[in-house]
Parts: sequence; C-alpha cells; structure tokens
Amino acid sequence: MSDRLSRNASFIIPDDPEQSTYRWIIVAAKRARQLQGGARPFLPTTAKKPTVTAMEETRRGLVKWEDLALQPQEEQEQEQV
Repeated sequence: MSDRLSRNASFIIPDDPEQSTYRWIIVAAKRARQLQGGARPFLPTTAKKPTVTAMEETRRGLVKWEDLALQPQEEQEQEQV
C-alpha cells in the first residue's frame, strides 16, 4: 500500500488551506490545454499525457496565475480600460 502511495505522490492534490482545491484543478486544466496546444513544458518529463505534466507543474508552483477576485476593485477597473 505505501509503495503505491509513493508512486502516486506526484498526483496528490496539495492540501493548502489558503488555496482552493477547485482552483488548483482549474489552473492545472488550463495549463494542460496550453500543453496540448503546443506550449513547452516547464519541467523535463517522460509523461506522455499533458494532464500529468500540468498537474506536476501546478503542484510545484511553476504555473503562475492570479485571482482577479482578490484584487481591489480599483485595480480591476483600471485593467478593463
């Protein structure tokens, strides 16, 4: 059992109280779409599936994203102009 867990450790969704699991999945899914579209991976990988690569990149914090809902309202209005 522990051997199976260690092999799948890279696929575990991070348990970060400050970030939503749902948000992590959305970011990984968008990164997987980028990889499918021809973007180069941030990590050297032997994985054939872009979803596996995207999940690992997101888990390691290599995929940069920002939550627009957390920005003050004034900054959002300036970005829309």
